[in-house]
Amino acid sequence: MTDTKSLKMAIMMAGVSHEEVAYRLGIARETLWKKMNNITEFKAREIMLLQDILHLSNGQRDAIFFSEKSDK
Repeated sequence: MTDTKSLKMAIMMAGVSHEEVAYRLGIARETLWKKMNNITEFKAREIMLLQDILHLSNGQRDAIFFSEKSDK
């Protein structure tokens, strides 16, 4: 489950917009919103791209995308 609050913070810290993230993932902004809010799941390829886009360490990636609970 995605830790929504931490993902939003990582996006802000990376200085990219949600639109830019969606574009770079090749998905619609609405699809990104659904994935960020645990309505649908991120694919492994998307997680790896996000790690690169947001400059996340492996630990940060795991904490955000493999969280036990959602934190909006």
